[in-house]
Amino acid sequence: MAYSENSTEDVSPGNKTSVPPTENPSPPAGGLDFLVEWVKQIRPSRPGRIAEAEEKFQKQLLRLQEDVSVLIALREALRSQFINSELLPALIESGLIGSRGFVQELGSKLKHKVLPEIQEKTDFLYVISHVFYKSTDHIWVEGVHRDYWKRLFRMLRIYINMNDRQLLQQLEQAFRILSFRLTTLGLEKEVAQRYGHHPEAVAPFLEQNRLVIRFLDGQRADGPTVSQHQQTMLLYNIQEQLYNCRQSVIWLREQKLYHGTSLAQTFLTTRILQHVDRMLIISDVLDRDHQLDEDRFITYFITVVTNENKKNSLREFLSDNLGLLAYQIAEHKGKKGEKFITTNRGEYRRMFRSAAGGGVIVSFVAVIKNLIGKLPFAPFWMGFTYSINYAAGFVLMDQTNTTLATKQPAYTASAVAGSLDSKKNVGQPDLRHFAIAMANIVRSQTASFAGNLLVVFPFTYAIVWAMDHFTGYKIVDGAHAFQLLEAQHPWHSFSLLYACFTGVFLFLSGIISGYVENHVVFGRLNERIRQHPVLSHSMKPRRLNRLVDFVNRNAGSMTGSISLGFFLGMSASVGKIFGIPFDIRHITISAGNTAIGYFGVDHNVSWTYLLTVVLGVLGIGFLNFFVSFSLAFFVAVKSRGIHLRDYPEIFGHIWRYFRKYPGDMFFPPKKPRRVEDV
Repeated sequence: MAYSENSTEDVSPGNKTSVPPTENPSPPAGGLDFLVEWVKQIRPSRPGRIAEAEEKFQKQLLRLQEDVSVLIALREALRSQFINSELLPALIESGLIGSRGFVQELGSKLKHKVLPEIQEKTDFLYVISHVFYKSTDHIWVEGVHRDYWKRLFRMLRIYINMNDRQLLQQLEQAFRILSFRLTTLGLEKEVAQRYGHHPEAVAPFLEQNRLVIRFLDGQRADGPTVSQHQQTMLLYNIQEQLYNCRQSVIWLREQKLYHGTSLAQTFLTTRILQHVDRMLIISDVLDRDHQLDEDRFITYFITVVTNENKKNSLREFLSDNLGLLAYQIAEHKGKKGEKFITTNRGEYRRMFRSAAGGGVIVSFVAVIKNLIGKLPFAPFWMGFTYSINYAAGFVLMDQTNTTLATKQPAYTASAVAGSLDSKKNVGQPDLRHFAIAMANIVRSQTASFAGNLLVVFPFTYAIVWAMDHFTGYKIVDGAHAFQLLEAQHPWHSFSLLYACFTGVFLFLSGIISGYVENHVVFGRLNERIRQHPVLSHSMKPRRLNRLVDFVNRNAGSMTGSISLGFFLGMSASVGKIFGIPFDIRHITISAGNTAIGYFGVDHNVSWTYLLTVVLGVLGIGFLNFFVSFSLAFFVAVKSRGIHLRDYPEIFGHIWRYFRKYPGDMFFPPKKPRRVEDV
């Protein structure tokens, strides 16, 4: 970069700023200190106070207009840093994910977060990190309206001095390195194999590299003679191929709805887009027309500042790379969640019957769990046996199409978030539709909870009564029975805290289920099983197809059920092993334990105490639902790039709906609600 100090005329506004080149004067001493102090004059008292930053920025711009000496000093300070610093690291590293893979990059950030790496003073990133030294500077730098930055850069007369051979060599070297990297990324197996019968999607990655090499050869003094017009046309062709590379990645990401995605693929596609954007910036500089795309340059400037502030941020790294994968997982969960949402009375009755069937299975699970508790096992094996019991019950529910109420929120949250998805909806989503979806969720959840609880308590009670009546064996009695009731009491125990832990486990099991369903699609497991060298020769085609169909339909749900079973079963054992208050409370299991405990104490508790325990069970259910739904909804919304702050009226729509139709929370209307009804 260089600056025109002698020109004082105004620069016409527009997408590009045209500035004539001039010779560079010698750099002043203490240029970095001057820049640090100048940025301090703009920095707001708090990073989120954008209006304050803009007001300070405006004052500094007026000062630069009125005091030419300050303007010249600022130009000189910037010029000195460009001359004395190496730009190559800023061009090929800053804002770009490393090439070592997701796990290695994550490990590197963890290491540098504890012990930051050393920056050479000749590195231009050293200048950026010292001028914008606060980790929150990127907030106001990005928040300030771009017109302020445009006015500043126009006043500084930013242009590219192509007579500076050192700068030109760094730009060309960066262009070459990024081009080869982009070609390699486009040919990676995780990317290239997904283009399948579309080789034209891979072609731009190869063509841009061929054109870049040809362009750079024409820049060499000993290279082939190439006119300026030919070089300019080559750059235009390079930019066209870069845009084609971007379109290939966009097309690939759209295919994830049909073919799934993976962590490696999302990591690679993110890197490809970053390299494309960086090469477009450099190509814009290398065209030698002394015109700079202001918006693109400002975007790059903000990117560099942001990256230096966040270069060791684990949250940012995980957010960028897990977002698309989370979206695909949420998509699979959302599709499954649609079957848990009732919109009419027929679906409502089927949901209730399905939940009642699940209550029967949970009753046996609760009884067996208490019987297992009498065995003389060590904590680990006790937890393992509990886990097998839970997992078997949950898998049996999946195979019998019965419902466990608390498994729904992790799936329905994704379906609800889909109504706000700008990737699916044309224009802004209708929030009235979102309110209707929330009403359907609440009603469906009420039906499933009612179906579970109205069966679990009486049926579990009937089982333990029958065991006592016909065999004379009472599962629990006395102090042990009373302890079962105390464990569900809302303030005599940590039951509500443990209910929150259970909500987290319910959410995690949903994530695992969505991930496996995504992997079945992305990994093409159906075809791999059909072509398995052993199975394809040892099983009849009909039986093999049945196996493939079983895996396709049940892999995700069974994995989620088994993982949930082990989460719930091992929790108490973990708490005992480490001596910490860590356990789970699940509404249906707690209802079954309440029934067992109430029978075991021979009903010798006051009705107020029993009512409190029952309310505690309902509180457990609410927290199970609230925590799992909130976490799943947050992930689904985040993965779709939705910002709820853009919809401040969303809660108003929900409140008005429930105030107008309070009965919809419990029973479905005769006709499904339409947007016009809200």
